[in-house]
Amino acid sequence: MSNKLKMTIDLNALNHLGINLYSNVPAVLAEVVANAWDADATRVDVTLNKDKDEIIIQDNGHGMTFDDLNNKYLTVGYERRKNKEAKSPKYNRPVMGRKGIGKLSLFSVANEIQVETQVSGGVLQGFLMKISDMKKAISENQTYYEPKMIDTYGTDITEGTIITIRNIKKRLTSQTDKNLRKRLARRFSIIGQEHNFQVYLNNEEITVDDRDYFHKIQFLWTLGKENNYKEQSRNAEYHEHIESENYSGWIGTVKDNGSLKDDDGESLNKIVIMMRGKLAHEDILESLGERGVYASYIIGEIQADYLDNDDRDDIATSSRQSLHESSERFKTIKMSVNKNLKLIQNKWSNLRTKEGVKRALNDPAIKEWYEQLNSGVRNQAEKLFGKINQVYSKDINSRTELFKYGILAIESLRVKENVDSLDSIDIMNLVEFGKIFELADAWESSLYHQIIRQRLSVVRKLHDQIESNALEKLIQQHIYDHLWLLDPSWERATAGTEYMERKITQEFKDIETQLTDEEKSGRIDIKYRTAAGKHIIVELKRASVILSALDLVNQVDKYRIALQKILDLQGNNNNDGIEIVCIVGSDLKDYKESNGKELANKKLEAINARVRTYQELIENAYQEYSDYLDKSKEVSSLISLLERIGTDLVEKD
Repeated sequence: MSNKLKMTIDLNALNHLGINLYSNVPAVLAEVVANAWDADATRVDVTLNKDKDEIIIQDNGHGMTFDDLNNKYLTVGYERRKNKEAKSPKYNRPVMGRKGIGKLSLFSVANEIQVETQVSGGVLQGFLMKISDMKKAISENQTYYEPKMIDTYGTDITEGTIITIRNIKKRLTSQTDKNLRKRLARRFSIIGQEHNFQVYLNNEEITVDDRDYFHKIQFLWTLGKENNYKEQSRNAEYHEHIESENYSGWIGTVKDNGSLKDDDGESLNKIVIMMRGKLAHEDILESLGERGVYASYIIGEIQADYLDNDDRDDIATSSRQSLHESSERFKTIKMSVNKNLKLIQNKWSNLRTKEGVKRALNDPAIKEWYEQLNSGVRNQAEKLFGKINQVYSKDINSRTELFKYGILAIESLRVKENVDSLDSIDIMNLVEFGKIFELADAWESSLYHQIIRQRLSVVRKLHDQIESNALEKLIQQHIYDHLWLLDPSWERATAGTEYMERKITQEFKDIETQLTDEEKSGRIDIKYRTAAGKHIIVELKRASVILSALDLVNQVDKYRIALQKILDLQGNNNNDGIEIVCIVGSDLKDYKESNGKELANKKLEAINARVRTYQELIENAYQEYSDYLDKSKEVSSLISLLERIGTDLVEKD
C-alpha cells in the first residue's frame, strides 16, 4: 500500500472546478452537509470560529479509510452512483453527491482545508490542502498534488469526519449566525429529527422555522403527495391542495410583496427546486417569465427527485446551484409548474378581490357610497377594490388613496354610462389609470383644495416660528425649503444643480471674508438656488437690523457679479435670469422719506433685486391662498365623501 495520498486530476482544472466554482459561504457549507448526509451521519455540527477565521464541520457518519480518501474523496470526478453506491450503506438514503466535485467548492471561500476522518475502530487519518501549494504544483506542470499528512494526535473522534476551513477569503465577521442559519435551512428539506438528520450551528439546532418565511404566507397551495407544509404555514388564511404525479412541495403568496425582501436584500420572490432534499435550482419562477401582479407575491419550493434519477444523465450545472434549462426534463417541469401557476393566479385574484371588498367596506364612508349603487356598478366597484388590494394590501395609506381614485373613476364613468371600461384598468400602470378616469372637475378641485391647505400649513408654521422668536436658522431653512413663499412660481429648487450650488457657495464664502463686522452682524445667511429657470440669490437679514436700499445694493451686488461671472464662463450671459430677494425684519430707512419706497425699489430693480419683510411673506401667502378657500366653502358631496374616507377606519393588518 502506498503511504502517500494523491489527487489524480489535471490540476489546472481546479481553477474552474473548485477555486472559482462558488461565490458564498452557505452554498459551500451546503456541499459539506450533503456529504455528511451521504455518509449516513445523523448529526452535523458547524462551528464558526471568528477569532481564528475558520469554520469547523464535524459529522458522525461512517468516515473514510485511507483507500476511500485516495480512491474516492481525492479522486475528482468520482461518480459513486455508477459504482453501485447510489444509496448510503446504513440508512439506504438516496445520496446527493453525483459528480464528485462538490468537495472542491471549499476552495472557493478558503485557502486551507484540513480533513480528519476515522472509520469506527479504524485508524484516524488527517491531511491538509493549501491553494498556494496547488498553484505551485500547477505552475510546475505537475499532474498531481500531494496533500500534506498531519499528526492527528489529540483529535477526539471515534467515527465520522471533521473538516476545518481556514484562512477564509470572505471575512467571517460578515457572516452572522442568524444569516448563516437561515441560508442553510433554506438549502435543505431533510434537516430535522423526522429525517434522522440534525444540523447544528454553534451548538444550536437548525430547524425548518429558521427558513424565516413560512409565517409570511397568506395563501398556500400544497402540491403532490401529502406533506406538513400546511402546518408550517399555520398563519395562512387559505389552503388548497393540487394533485401532481412527478413532484411535491408548495407554492404560497404573501400579503405584502415587500415582505419577500430579506433584511440583507436577498429576494424570496422565487420558486426553488429541490432534488433529494437539497436545493438544486435557485429559481424556476424567473425562467417562466411571469409578469402578472400576482407573480411578485409568490414564494415556493418544488421537490422533484425524478430530475436526478440514477439512470438518467445529470442535468445539474457544475456549480450544483442550477439545472440546465435546455434539458427536456427541465422543460417538462417548467411547463407543469406554469400550468399550476395559472390556477393559482386565478384563485389568488379572486381571494384578493374578496379581501379588497371587505377592506373597502370596513370604511363607513365607502360603505355608505357602495350601498346606494345598483348591482351592475357594485360589481365593477368590487372588481376595482380587488385590483387595488392586489397591489396595495399592506400599505393602508396608499390603498385608501386608490380607493378614493376608484370611487371618482366610477362616478365619472357613471355619468358617461361607461363603467364597464374599468375592466381594462391595470393598477400597476397609474399613468393609464389616470387617463382612463378622466377625473371630474370636482376631483381637480379637491386636489387643489388639498394643496392649498398644505401650503397654508407651511405659512402657519413660518408665522409660529417668527412669533415664538425661533432660531433665525430655522426660519431661514423653512424659507429655503419652500421657495414659493418668495414667489408662487418657484415651486421647488431645480434638481441636478448641486454642482453649480457648491461652486457658487464657495464663491460666496470668498466674498464673505471681505465683509465688514457690521455687515456680518446684520445678516443670517445668503444662499443660491435655481427654480423656474431663474438663478436666485436669497439673503436673510436679522430682524433687528434696519437697512437702506443703498446698503442692500452695495452688499448683494457683489454676489450678483460673482454669480454672473460663473454663468458667463458657462455661456449664460442673461442678466435677467438672476433674481435677488432680500428678506428683512422691518421697512427700509428710505420708506420714511417722500416717495422713498418707490425710489428704493428702483435702486433694487436696477440689479434685479427686491426686498420683502417676514411679515409681508406671511400676509401675501395668506392672501394668495385663503381667497381660494373662502370661495370653496360649499364643497360637493363627493369631495366630502372622499375626505371622510379613512378617518373612521380602524384596521388590523
